Amino acid sequence: MKTLKKQLDELQKLKFNSYGKDFLLTWEKSEDELRAVVALAELFSEMHQAGKSFRVFDTGLAISIFRDKSTRTRFSFASAVNALGLGLADMDEEKSQVAHGETVRETANMISFLAEVIGIRDDMYLGEGNKYMREVAAAVQEGFDTGVLHQRPNVINLQCDIDHPTQSMADLTYLKNHFGSLESLRGKKIAMSWAYSPSYGKPLSVPQGIIGLMTRFGMNVSLACPEGYGLLPEVVEIARQHGKKSGGSFAVVSGMEEAFRDADVVYPKSWAPYQVMQRRTSLLQKGDKDGLKALEKECLANNAKFKNWECDEKKMKLTRSGKALYMHCLPADISGVNCAQGEVSAAVFEKYRIATYREASFKPFVIAAMIFLARVKDFAGVLKGLAKD
Repeated sequence: MKTLKKQLDELQKLKFNSYGKDFLLTWEKSEDELRAVVALAELFSEMHQAGKSFRVFDTGLAISIFRDKSTRTRFSFASAVNALGLGLADMDEEKSQVAHGETVRETANMISFLAEVIGIRDDMYLGEGNKYMREVAAAVQEGFDTGVLHQRPNVINLQCDIDHPTQSMADLTYLKNHFGSLESLRGKKIAMSWAYSPSYGKPLSVPQGIIGLMTRFGMNVSLACPEGYGLLPEVVEIARQHGKKSGGSFAVVSGMEEAFRDADVVYPKSWAPYQVMQRRTSLLQKGDKDGLKALEKECLANNAKFKNWECDEKKMKLTRSGKALYMHCLPADISGVNCAQGEVSAAVFEKYRIATYREASFKPFVIAAMIFLARVKDFAGVLKGLAKD
């Protein structure tokens, strides 16, 4: 395969070591580690399209822990581990001893005896999701160090309260394919904008993942949101520093129109203010149903003040030559389709609908690449062997 040789050459030029490492936040990874995931995801995608297997495991489990609802990420994880040759065990906490008070350190070890990877989605509780993942990682490390576990499974962040690495890395891979190379992203403007939604409490992790990652690759990132809808200050600062270091830029603007002006890419997506998510976390932990209802009513009323924050044809005309690429992690709130008024007009979404499916299609291959690089030490040798099969 010509593509295999090209991608292998690209991978071997990179200086990185992902073996045995968890993937919890993109900004904890070196640029070469991120490039390696993208290159391998592309390779796996093309191998799959050509009908070639990239199965590398004869046995072993992949454990999924979804503490929130999911379609794309859940099935992408299942598809990825199946393609690599792993069995999938989905842990339902309600059917486990967690419901009876079993601790994280006990659970993590009990599910890991023959596990290669643990994928976790925990985005409901601000300040808790990424923390939980690190607790699991520390617990399996202890299990391995003390000889309880024969091997230490790696932990993959399938979305937390801070970042959504599998989504943002899939988006980066999609942008590389759309524009031709990662180098071609330098100087391109991407508008990460809040958009109106008739629901509240949507996680911050997608916009935070986008601003934290795209600034690494020299993009000019413009973040737009109404007053009071800001992201976590520490993540905003990370994006600012990345922009300075990469030669790109990061700016916070007050309007969707300003963000869209001359943009090459637009990413209109609703999220809840981090102060609201902090209040929501406290209420969820207390089980305060009345408090949650009151907060929802308050937030929906506030969202309704910004119904004009919709990605429509008029705003799209403000973009570079009126032809910016529209992106969304899905599902989008589409005006007149699945809601009366939402994040994007039906006309704009329909124009880019297949493109958003293509954007999502990279996620299983990104997840497979993350697992492969974490679990396979001689990745180049194994890939060459796969090519011969």
